[in-house]
Amino acid sequence: MSQNIAAEPLPLASRQVQGLKGRIRVPGDKSMSHRALMFGAVAIGETTIRGLLEAEDVINTAKAMSALGAAAKRGADGVWRVQGVGVAGLRSPAVPLDFGNSGTGVRLAMGLMATTPLTARCVGDASLSKRPMGRVTVPLSEFGARFETAEGGRLPLTLHGAKHAVPVTYRLPVASAQVKSAVLLAGLNTPGQTTVIEPTPTRDHTERMLKGFGARISVEQKDDGRHISIEGQHELQAQAIDVPGDPSSAAFPMVAALITEGSDIVIENIMLNPTRTGLIDTLIEMGGDITIENRRLAGGEEVGDLHVRASKLRGITVPAARAPSMIDEYPVLSVAAAFADGTTRMEGLEELRVKESDRLAAVEAGLKANGVTTRSGRDWLEVDGGGAQGSKLGGGTVVTHMDHRIAMSFLVMGLASAKETRVDDSRFIATSFPDFTGLMNGMGARIS
Repeated sequence: MSQNIAAEPLPLASRQVQGLKGRIRVPGDKSMSHRALMFGAVAIGETTIRGLLEAEDVINTAKAMSALGAAAKRGADGVWRVQGVGVAGLRSPAVPLDFGNSGTGVRLAMGLMATTPLTARCVGDASLSKRPMGRVTVPLSEFGARFETAEGGRLPLTLHGAKHAVPVTYRLPVASAQVKSAVLLAGLNTPGQTTVIEPTPTRDHTERMLKGFGARISVEQKDDGRHISIEGQHELQAQAIDVPGDPSSAAFPMVAALITEGSDIVIENIMLNPTRTGLIDTLIEMGGDITIENRRLAGGEEVGDLHVRASKLRGITVPAARAPSMIDEYPVLSVAAAFADGTTRMEGLEELRVKESDRLAAVEAGLKANGVTTRSGRDWLEVDGGGAQGSKLGGGTVVTHMDHRIAMSFLVMGLASAKETRVDDSRFIATSFPDFTGLMNGMGARIS
């Protein structure tokens, strides 16, 4: 486990400010960073990665790939280089693979390893060890992999890769890009064709990037959903990857600017993959002044700059169908809703119950601690916005449950609240956004 996570809790508080200003860049996209390291590891040749998110979650993935035999190192020029070993080239690691706080890291790596005859021990921090792994171990077992898990199908677990993998067709019971990706990665070293059927579309970074690496992958829309098929045992070719900014990280300065009077900021080089822009669409629908400038293509993904100005927001109903495109952004959307006129209702949130924390419960508790009226069910949340009275909010301490997005969301809330907002522990912000505090304070925030 990392030294940072093992240290004492690090409380932080944020205070009301007038007008955030500046042009900023947020860290590289986390989803693409994980995948670039993993796909590079099983390609032939040297993959170079510029703009890799150098946060704990991604660094743990780089260490895991190195332990599996595919050396991943950062050069003095800031470029990461991965020495690929081919789709069948991974080997049993000599040490446990520690994925820290990252569900994406461990679930995708399990898929990558499941169809190679190796044995690996996977561990994580206290938060990750509470999260269910059965959603991945069940389909991966169909390939022939075996798993020894802790109680409840959780980490730590030992994976025994299949000696003679067989292809599968798997229908996702719940919309999950992680599960889809794990199954497709298992298909890379399986003879024949592996197919995933997803009734609801999820993030498609895996499909796009695998295609870029030369995988034989096809996507077909049918009556029962998207059918994604991959032809196994076809070698991938090393690539040069340039990672754009993470829309999930951009969410925090974006909402901060919308709710903080007098703000005018530009967030540069943000990925605009249509499976990731749900929050932008929602905030615009709520009346947010967000314009996309300088649209362009980079590495198969559309990118652009977000110009965001302070806005008068209104409550809306966010449909369940939008949830897969913004599942990580609901905590900060809930903060925006607290400053909107009227009630915002968010539906289709069951996935939030099994994130780094029960994220839905944590969001609701944090809002209530800071004077916001809420109601919730198993898969929905309603937030009564204060509108012009939103500035009377704040004064509470939020229990983050070791969840980086809860911590950042409520630090954003404090910037527009009359009373300071405190979080009990900010250490886990480093898992996705190491310089969050410095970047926000550089625009005029007061977080300390």
